[in-house]
Amino acid sequence: MRAGEFSKRRQRLLAMLDADSIAILPAAPARTRSRDVEHPYRPDSDFYYLSGFPEPEAIAVLVPGRRQGQFILFCRERDPEMETWNGRRAGLAGAVERYGADDAFPIADVDDILPGLMENKERVYYSMGTHPELDQRMIEWLNRVRQKARAGIHAPGEFISLDHLLHEMRLIKSAAEIQAMKKAAKVSAAAHCRAMQACRPGMMEYQLEAELLHHFMVNGCRHPAYPAIVGGGENGCILHYTENESELNDGDLLLIDAGGEYDNYAADITRTFPVNGTFTAAQKALYEVVLKAQYAAIEQVQPGKHWNAPHLAAVKALTKGLIKLGILKGTPAKLVKEEAYRRFYMHRTGHWLGMDVHDVGDYKVDGQWRELEPGMVLTVEPGLYIPAGSKGVAKKWWGMGIRIEDDVRVTRTGHEVLSSGVPKEVDAIEALMAGETQRRRRPVA
Repeated sequence: MRAGEFSKRRQRLLAMLDADSIAILPAAPARTRSRDVEHPYRPDSDFYYLSGFPEPEAIAVLVPGRRQGQFILFCRERDPEMETWNGRRAGLAGAVERYGADDAFPIADVDDILPGLMENKERVYYSMGTHPELDQRMIEWLNRVRQKARAGIHAPGEFISLDHLLHEMRLIKSAAEIQAMKKAAKVSAAAHCRAMQACRPGMMEYQLEAELLHHFMVNGCRHPAYPAIVGGGENGCILHYTENESELNDGDLLLIDAGGEYDNYAADITRTFPVNGTFTAAQKALYEVVLKAQYAAIEQVQPGKHWNAPHLAAVKALTKGLIKLGILKGTPAKLVKEEAYRRFYMHRTGHWLGMDVHDVGDYKVDGQWRELEPGMVLTVEPGLYIPAGSKGVAKKWWGMGIRIEDDVRVTRTGHEVLSSGVPKEVDAIEALMAGETQRRRRPVA
């Protein structure tokens, strides 16, 4: 993402902030994985959205109308010894030259400098409760300003969460954001194709996870957007299954829910396919119900439609399909009203997608489902899950977990499926898997 993109975002937010206010956004802390080994660092999405700054131990400050510059960044100073051990730092000069800060100060001096920036401000925009340690320091800074009352300096009297303003901004993606999401979706779709082609009975789930991760990384998605779900057979009926340690059995379905992250933007794709490359009659019948529901839901992704429209379309299609297969009995309208489908479909049909997999943004406005607008990106992911032993359900359906998920952008005239690069039609899946199987079986010259 170019520096100009972050500058535009800051200017938009500054225009929405009240005069005589200050906004404070901390970076995420580094996280320990085990003992003295840390997880790969990933910036807090809100902080990164405005600053583009990729390092920990930093605080971004916006001060509307400040003559010396409205964007201040507290960060680590350059330190040759520490950089020898742990990598390069931008330092104060880099914060200004590379990341567009008007002023940069050492993070070690934040206790001395930031209270002064709060002086004579009416309100502080800061999201309490996310960073408890900084919350405590914020109170200490506020009290230090209050102690100057006899000198004619007044302290802020109001704290306002930044979440609403900032998350509404993040909900509508810019052209640059859409390009990053298209890249993440394209790489992720190709990774799913690779997994389909590599799959065969006897493999372990984690071996296919490795295929996904390999394709992500060699194509610029340095990290997965979330832990991959690779669930064979009944494991596919566990919505957030991430153990990925079972053997793949001939005759089972395999559900893969995985997406890469590109420039801190996520893809989120799910496909379900037969381990041996060929759907059984029962698998195909149940799969087609989910696929039809997904098409019906995607059709509802239109500007002016409300957020819940795709879910309602999916629920109606799933219910009708389950009745047709004899899994549910009754009239569609009555079963939908009673939510009979929830025994086999217990989650929503989608969520916002962006820098976070379950991205920010309200789903309702004034108590009503919000209307879809151009620039929003959401997932569409209906599913059906019938674990073994399901009472009143014929055994031929047992052990099937099916979900089909795509990333869909709302456009001015309709929608665009960003993840269309991976097949989901039965014939297309079987053809893709058969082609690779033939290549594997071809004798080596």
